[in-house]
Amino acid sequence: MIVQQTKSVIFNEFKSEIKSTQSLAGIVLYVFATIFICYLSFKTIIAVTIWNALFWVIFTFTGINSIAKSFLQNSRGYQIYLYSLVHPVAYILGKTIYNFFLTFLMALFSYILYSVFIKNLVQDNSFFFLALLLGSLGFSSILTMVSAIASKASSNFSLMAILSFPLLIPFLIVLIKFSKNAVDGLDRSISYPLITVLILLFFVVNLLSLVLFPYLWKE
Repeated sequence: MIVQQTKSVIFNEFKSEIKSTQSLAGIVLYVFATIFICYLSFKTIIAVTIWNALFWVIFTFTGINSIAKSFLQNSRGYQIYLYSLVHPVAYILGKTIYNFFLTFLMALFSYILYSVFIKNLVQDNSFFFLALLLGSLGFSSILTMVSAIASKASSNFSLMAILSFPLLIPFLIVLIKFSKNAVDGLDRSISYPLITVLILLFFVVNLLSLVLFPYLWKE
């Protein structure tokens, strides 16, 4: 039952995204404009540390803009209707999985544009790809839950921005260190503890979401 309802939520999210293409187009335009401005600012080759940090700054704000509408766009009446149809665990899982696909797609798009305009300095592309994957997993889990909490308040987007940063900062610190190792092409064994921490953070956040969201959805 949970699995089938989760699939239905994911399908419904994709269908809604296709119907409102202006939302996705706005995110794509935001990514393009941000990277193009960075290109105009850094026409010469920039340091590896700055290159890596700047990419994750773009990724962070793109992720927030992509997932902010996850719960905020739903009216109270629509949420009550869903509450009568879908199990809360299936709903939060479906939302998180869909947001992961969206965030990962935007991460790949950002990486390609970033490489074209500013230059690709990554020496270990497969591990940097893993960093994009883990980053998308973590961001989708954290921001989906924060979006659900913010939807209960009147100042939705502002509250989401305020709540998300303290949760994202520990995850980002580890993620930036891991991606920096990939950019520098360091021995992969150095990054294994960082990967473990990222995976553990991902599971902890998802476990909290599955436990807390049913109580949050009752309100």
